[in-house]
Amino acid sequence: MRIVQALAPVVDLVFPPRCPLCGEGIGGQTGLCAACWGELAIPGEPACVTCGRPFGDGVPEGAICAPCLESPPRHDGIAAATLYNDASRKLVLSLKHGNRISLAPMMAGLMAARLTSVDAGYIVVPVPLHRWRLWKRGYNQAAELARAIARRTGAGLAVDALVRRKATPSLGGLGKKARKRALSGAIGVNRRWAARLKGAQVVLVDDVLTSGATSDACVSALKRAGAQKVVVACFARVLDEALDLA
Repeated sequence: MRIVQALAPVVDLVFPPRCPLCGEGIGGQTGLCAACWGELAIPGEPACVTCGRPFGDGVPEGAICAPCLESPPRHDGIAAATLYNDASRKLVLSLKHGNRISLAPMMAGLMAARLTSVDAGYIVVPVPLHRWRLWKRGYNQAAELARAIARRTGAGLAVDALVRRKATPSLGGLGKKARKRALSGAIGVNRRWAARLKGAQVVLVDDVLTSGATSDACVSALKRAGAQKVVVACFARVLDEALDLA
């Protein structure tokens, strides 16, 4: 860490830091310019006590949203750093498909800020990639975020606690039942972590939470393994109806 800090001025001289969204010059290699920080949509309060879905004004504290009332989730809360909009989408795509792994610490910092109760007693687990997709991409963006969150919170890290046993198609455009069928049997617990997960408090990490089908499959696998608590943490959550409330 000291070596990185000592070399920072040299790196800044050779590669002047620029905002990853707009390209404007900024003060450090990790971060955004002031204007682009303002483009991020941060979930506000009041919010669903179960899943963190933002409400409009006038909703009493402790209220539960309609989706959670209709189908109580197996997770123990969702911590979303941002709502999915143009700004967060660009960051996610840069991390996920643009090889901008250097963005992970900044994005994880925003996620960790929503995980105020997470400490050394937790285990941070990323949503897994299938081995062929991991081989093609070269890294798992969720694992990069998980590493940075573990460093910031002091929690344990288990990058291989979950395994994707079969490749799954893109879930976009699929209905709820079709998503469930596609993920059936796809995600399981690595035997090496089975004993550690019994009674554990877990933070499940992903870059984007869309329908929740993948995270639900991961939560189910962790709970079957005996995890006591599973909190889902994501950088961006797709809730179009909540963007005006952020």
